[in-house]
Amino acid sequence: MYLDFLVNIPIYTGRITYRKKGDTDYVYYEYKRIYTKGTNITNPKRVTIGKRDKDNPSMMIPNENYLKYFPDEDLPEINERTKRSSCLRIGTWLVIRKIIEEYKFTEILGKYISRKDLGLVLDLAAYSIVAENNAGQYYPDYAYNHPLFSNDMHIYSDSKVSDLLQSMTAEMSAGFLNDWNSARDHREKIYISYDSTNKNCQAGDLEIVEYGHPKVDIGEAIFNYAVAYDTWNKEPLFYEEYSGSINDVSQLEFMIGKAAGYGYKKVGFILDRGFFSRGNIACMDKNGYNFIIMVKGMNKLVNSLILEVKGSFENKWAMHIDEYDVYGTTIKRKLYETDTKERYFHLFHSISKEGEERSLLAKKLRRMKAHLMQHTNETIEFGPGFQHYYRLHYNEQNGVFLFPEDRTDVIELENDLSGYFCIITSENMTARAALNIYKSRDTSEKLFRGDKSYLGDKSLRIYGDSAAESKIFIEFLALIIRNKMYNCLKDELMKLDSRPNYMTVPAAIRELEKIEMVRLTDNKYRLDHAVTATQKTILKAFGMDAPMVKYYAEEISKILKGVK
Repeated sequence: MYLDFLVNIPIYTGRITYRKKGDTDYVYYEYKRIYTKGTNITNPKRVTIGKRDKDNPSMMIPNENYLKYFPDEDLPEINERTKRSSCLRIGTWLVIRKIIEEYKFTEILGKYISRKDLGLVLDLAAYSIVAENNAGQYYPDYAYNHPLFSNDMHIYSDSKVSDLLQSMTAEMSAGFLNDWNSARDHREKIYISYDSTNKNCQAGDLEIVEYGHPKVDIGEAIFNYAVAYDTWNKEPLFYEEYSGSINDVSQLEFMIGKAAGYGYKKVGFILDRGFFSRGNIACMDKNGYNFIIMVKGMNKLVNSLILEVKGSFENKWAMHIDEYDVYGTTIKRKLYETDTKERYFHLFHSISKEGEERSLLAKKLRRMKAHLMQHTNETIEFGPGFQHYYRLHYNEQNGVFLFPEDRTDVIELENDLSGYFCIITSENMTARAALNIYKSRDTSEKLFRGDKSYLGDKSLRIYGDSAAESKIFIEFLALIIRNKMYNCLKDELMKLDSRPNYMTVPAAIRELEKIEMVRLTDNKYRLDHAVTATQKTILKAFGMDAPMVKYYAEEISKILKGVK
């Protein structure tokens, strides 16, 4: 980090050097020389200690290395401008700003949130994306070295963040969601991927927080959070938070009702296997919604269908689906005896998946048998998992365990079913179409991973129900923005001849954060260096280029000119 004052460039003959990058001269200090025996070569060790001032070449803007290697030098008195860093990271902020403008967030949110608070709401969304954190107390650290959406880019304290979260109302989020969804084309046939997760709560006494069945149990209460995602247009549509004790299956009915309330009519739901239930199927039928759902492995009905058609399609090239290297076929059946409609069962077989599943089963059985053999001649009982694969023989007189016997029929059935999976749809389509649509939900799954991994939202750190709802709403705004970043980068990557590793959202953010503006003695911020080739490639994904960065940098400079 560069400091907010100028110092004289140290006078150490032969140990101070300069290296020009773009239009900036970096000052290097040689702190050590290492002599290598055998080669008779002395290797100097250097670090950057500052940037030479353009108006006064004998002075520089120091960084933290200067303080380390020159601790005894007198430093000028730090002035009020240190409330904001002398080095601003603007690259990611510019991308987020462009997305906010494209989505017209300012206009939509401005109907429900005061102008003063609106900037801070957008800043908190940007903060969670860039810093990968949602803890309000660290927001000022982000604001210190980034441009802001707040008026005059004012840096608010963490107490102001807390006050904002407490003051926001449910009407604000409801108003945004109504406008956001009304802007979608309801005449268009779309598929909504519905998925949910749970979040641990490091919070106070919230009504929504209860002990339930978390995916990762750390002994804390949880709440559930679900998002409906339009896989056709690649956009999150709406969200729902609900108590931790409510399971996903029962909550889906309410989300279906919410979709109807937002005016979605030509809709199909893409659901994970955890949402399969008669009630959910009946609810979607009642609302006229189609569905595509993966069924649980080893489902009895699916197993019987697989065995019925096994050997009829797995080697026929006409049934091969190139994109996923699987074979597929479709048959019609009712889901259960009282079902009023016939459904379409799309059965798939993967050769590689078969080999993998057979191998895993063999390893599992070896471990189980080894464990059983370690306890022969002992009085011991084993769980149902062991009894599923083995007949367990005991001595009738003393009850000690003697030996296990393979249930060959069970093991052979699992081997016969290895490599198969099933997708059920309510409308007639090919196996290829069903698989392609179901796979489109991969983006929504990545959305949830991104929410927890890259937005810092594994846990909710808040006190009070109002603040909790506000934070969830801001998280959803960040989710929309980050999802747009993901899709733009993904689309641009498909156009490139190579597959550079910087076209992921986390890597792109790290690279864009290197686009910096520095403040010199005239209190004016200027671009520190030219945009690199890598940064240009990333910016192109968002319809941006180097001249645009320069233009907005000048705009930022004008705003901050004279602002303390």
